[in-house]
Amino acid sequence: MGIGNIGNMMKIMNAWNTFKQNHPKFPAFCSAVSKRGIREGSILEVTYISPEGEKLTTNIKVLQSDIELLREISGNN
Repeated sequence: MGIGNIGNMMKIMNAWNTFKQNHPKFPAFCSAVSKRGIREGSILEVTYISPEGEKLTTNIKVLQSDIELLREISGNN
């Protein structure tokens, strides 16, 4: 691992720590979902609400291929 990679990792870690301080409920939510396991047929929903009140919502029904992708990304194959 080169020095540049270590520097990038440090920046990402610092940014993640800041994110956790700014949004303490989000990591707890992710942990709770992770403990239950994302299973095929589960629905993930995301809502965006602008400061003006505009609301956009989307969701996906989790497929087996989605679970396999998450395992690949997380290194838990």
